[in-house]
Amino acid sequence: VRDYLTIIGAGLAGSEAAWQAAERGVPVVVYEMRPLKPTPAHKTENCAELVCSNSLGNNQSPSAPHLLKEELRRLHSLVISSGDTHSVPAGAALAVDRELFSERITEQLSSHPNITLIREEITEIPSEGPVIIATGPLTSKKLSESISRLIGQEYLYFYDAISPIVDASTIDYDKTFFSSRYNKGSDDYLNCPLNESQYYSLVNELKNSEKVPFKSFEKPIYFESCMPIEELAMRGDKTLAFGPLKPVGLLHPVTGKQFYAVVQLRRENKNGSAFNLVGFQTKLTYPEQKRVIKMIPGLENVQFFRYGAIHRNTFINAPDLLTQELDLKKNRGVYFAGQIIGVEGYVESVAMGLLAAISAAKR
Repeated sequence: VRDYLTIIGAGLAGSEAAWQAAERGVPVVVYEMRPLKPTPAHKTENCAELVCSNSLGNNQSPSAPHLLKEELRRLHSLVISSGDTHSVPAGAALAVDRELFSERITEQLSSHPNITLIREEITEIPSEGPVIIATGPLTSKKLSESISRLIGQEYLYFYDAISPIVDASTIDYDKTFFSSRYNKGSDDYLNCPLNESQYYSLVNELKNSEKVPFKSFEKPIYFESCMPIEELAMRGDKTLAFGPLKPVGLLHPVTGKQFYAVVQLRRENKNGSAFNLVGFQTKLTYPEQKRVIKMIPGLENVQFFRYGAIHRNTFINAPDLLTQELDLKKNRGVYFAGQIIGVEGYVESVAMGLLAAISAAKR
């Protein structure tokens, strides 16, 4: 048994695990393969980079997401404190400036006296523990094979998608308005209202536009809470109007009437120079994204900072393989944390990193 804790992966779970263990006096060595080996979704070398939404979920009591964040705050979570420090207006949600957020976490980890951050790909699970594997849903192929041999099982998987991010300076604000749903919080969301004709034209184009094809051997399994918007459109013409484009709680700022549908945009950063399209996860081809999104009122001339994309998320069968302390039943001292154990959500992954670190620190 080594006299230090090895953590593989410096995403949300790995970063939180490193901080929690180090704060308990445990020497920690963290391995992160970026930027030497990139992933299909990450854009930077920062620790705890947010690759999907910039929202950490509901931050208003009473709600389960708020309670989980409050518990993490009381346990001195690095990730949640960084989110609080670099929050951006988002109604009842805790949304963050993703660049400042991940930069702060990287700086805190790099400067901690008990943490050594090494930029290197790990392809085999260390033979000596304790070790926390927090490599996330985009674990590299070689390490995935090593984990599969260790657990004696194939991975489970689903496909996840991300939303486009657009240039705020290219939006036509005469056709949009700022407001939060039900006026919760300040006017934090930019709303693009659609009438009935505009809505059904958008739905029709989403259904008939060109998508990025799956490989012949791939079965499209989606996470229900992060479904590509075109897949939702295929479920029925009114699905989006009762889902991500629902107009309830958003009234015309002058007449007070309710719209047929509304596309919401959320700030990406503190200066408001970029917005992401809420609920617009997509696997449309880039040219089709550009064409279809420009049908939305106010976005006719919009420029894109990032297009939406789809990627495969893999995870292990945690209930079958792990103890309540998150280490393997058949190999105590080898811990797993974050999305690789099948939890979904940023804050949920952070919580699993914290739990794994507390468990490992006790050994």
